Amino acid sequence: MLTSVRSLLAASLLAGAAFAATPAMAQDEDPFVTVSGNVTAVTDYRFRGVGLSGGDPAVQGGITLSTQPGFYVGVWASSLARGDTSVPLDDGTGDVLDYDVGTFGAIELDFSAGWAGEITPGLGVDVGATYYTYPNAINRNAEIDFVTPSLSGYPIFDGYSAYDTDLIEFYGKVSPSVGPVGLTFGVFYAPKQDSLGGSDNLYLSADASIDIPETPLTLTGHVGYTDGFLTYTADGNAWDYSVGASVTVLGGLSLGVAYVGVEGPDIDGVTDDTVVGTLSFSF
Repeated sequence: MLTSVRSLLAASLLAGAAFAATPAMAQDEDPFVTVSGNVTAVTDYRFRGVGLSGGDPAVQGGITLSTQPGFYVGVWASSLARGDTSVPLDDGTGDVLDYDVGTFGAIELDFSAGWAGEITPGLGVDVGATYYTYPNAINRNAEIDFVTPSLSGYPIFDGYSAYDTDLIEFYGKVSPSVGPVGLTFGVFYAPKQDSLGGSDNLYLSADASIDIPETPLTLTGHVGYTDGFLTYTADGNAWDYSVGASVTVLGGLSLGVAYVGVEGPDIDGVTDDTVVGTLSFSF
């Protein structure tokens, strides 16, 4: 992440089976708790447009336990950049610092909890929080070095060699649907915390998906806006976007491709525009 974080498993993933808290005579009813998940391979891990795997492929996956009332808990993970991935980064003063996305370690591990459901037919709501953690980050739980914020209000940093990497973010989403078109509008807010240099971060997003009738093809589009710490721009504001398509091959197996871009200096494998391929299995 650092980017929106959010970089993120090594090769295998937990799997579970749904179970029902209902009597044997009522097995046709929906189970009280269900388990769902996915395993994914991507050619490049992009979080809100920013590359967290250094332009290399990544293995990702997650599992979620959902209840009939709508409450859920989940965990998601991804492999990150490996080795020396230092890139030049303008700190907002004209100086160029050496920033290494590899300091987040080999794995991102995210824990989420919230509530999701329909408030009216065709209008879904999802509210909750995600805790982003990097278990083997090089500078885990260290303090960031920064000086007085600039006149623009954006912090000017002395260096990125030491900082706390973990952070918590709260979110709310609404998802209206009209026929084959699905829309999701999201607000994500990370309050002031050490991993954000003592500042906060706001992210707004809009996503659309269109199922092409009588085909396994789905078209997708995304646009997002970051205001805060999690960008590669000097003023802390950045747009990101993607357009793509996916096709269901068999059962829960799907293939996808997307063109991804983000505002910022053209850093190879981090903020350059790229095409991302995806192979995913959902259960």
